[in-house]
Amino acid sequence: MKIVKLKDANEFSNSDNCKGLEYPLNDSDINFATSQITGRYPEKGYCVNEKCKELIYVIDGKGTLNKKDEIISFEKGDVMLIEKGELYYWNANCKIVMPCTPAWYPEQHKMIED
Repeated sequence: MKIVKLKDANEFSNSDNCKGLEYPLNDSDINFATSQITGRYPEKGYCVNEKCKELIYVIDGKGTLNKKDEIISFEKGDVMLIEKGELYYWNANCKIVMPCTPAWYPEQHKMIED
């Protein structure tokens, strides 16, 4: 069993519109973070996770998760699964929690310009 206390979580900022806390589980199979998204992320184009799935639970707020051919509206209490390899961007004002499997790492997260 592992526990990571809030005081041991690491702050991160992917942009002015995407900030959060990563809880260092040091496990290659799964990890956990919270994020606050305010506006469009990424600011242009799309992002993609090449190696992991992200399970998203919306703690608060609402918005849209935008794929090339689909716009998914969400609000507090909703759950979304982003498959590895899916291109998407956020347009939201929300707070989310997201476990990723296998564990998310920065090198596999890419920005794709449209």
